[in-house]
Amino acid sequence: MKLVLSQPSPTNGDTEAAFGHVAMLLRMAGAAGAEMVLLPELFLPGYNRPDLHAGAQGPWIARLREMARAAGVGLTLGWAERAGEDVYNAATAIGPDGAVLAHYRKIQLFGPMERASFRPGTAPPPVFDLNGRRFGLLICYDIEFAAHSAALAQRGAEIILVPTANPAGFEHVQEVLVPARAHESALTVAYANYCGTETGLAFGGRSLIAGPDARPLAAAGTGETVLIATLPRREDYPPALISTQARDFRAP
Repeated sequence: MKLVLSQPSPTNGDTEAAFGHVAMLLRMAGAAGAEMVLLPELFLPGYNRPDLHAGAQGPWIARLREMARAAGVGLTLGWAERAGEDVYNAATAIGPDGAVLAHYRKIQLFGPMERASFRPGTAPPPVFDLNGRRFGLLICYDIEFAAHSAALAQRGAEIILVPTANPAGFEHVQEVLVPARAHESALTVAYANYCGTETGLAFGGRSLIAGPDARPLAAAGTGETVLIATLPRREDYPPALISTQARDFRAP
C-alpha cells in the first residue's frame, strides 16, 4: 500500500486552486502507483477562513469523487460540510472507483474559531477497508486524545489518516504525540499538515507518517512537500518493537 501525503501552502479560499492541487496530486499518485492521497484539514475552502465556512458546498464532494475515479486513486481530505443550518469540520475518504469509503465529522474542536464555526460531530470515527488494508479516520486535534486511536485499533484499523491544520508552536504534536499514538496502538499514523500562513495564522508543517515502532516512515520540514511512502504491515516489524499492550487489546 503506497500513500501520497501533501503538505501544501493554504489556497486561502481559492477553491479552483485547491482542485488544481488535488488534480496534480492524483496524477502524481497514479504515476507512482499509489492507492491513496491525503491532504490537510479543511482543505476546502481553507482552514483559517471562518468567513467562508458557512458557504460550504456539497457539490465539492461530487467533483472530487469524479476526479478520484478518473485517476483510479483514492483521496482523503478535510472540508467544511454544510448540513441544513449546521456546518461541520469534516473529512471524507474516497476510493479509487469514486465511491465514498468513509465520512467523519470532527469531535474534538480546537480553539475559538472552530468552536464558533462548527458543530462537533457525534458519530464515532469510522473504519474502512481499501485493497486489503483497514483504515481509520481522525481530524487534527482528535489524534491528541489516545482514546480515539485506541478505539480505532480495537476495531481493526492498522492505518489512521489524519488531515490536520497544526499551527507553528505546537510541534510537540508531530514530535511526541503522533509517534506515541502509532506505537501505543501498534498502527501507522499519517498526519498531513499545512505550511506557510493563512490570514495571519502560521502553520508548523512537519507532516509525517509514523510507523508502529514510533519511527517516521517519511517526514516533511516546514516548506511545501509531497511525501510518498509504502505503508508496512504490523507483521513487518520485529515483535520487540511493537507495543505489548497494543497486541493485548487489539482485535485479532
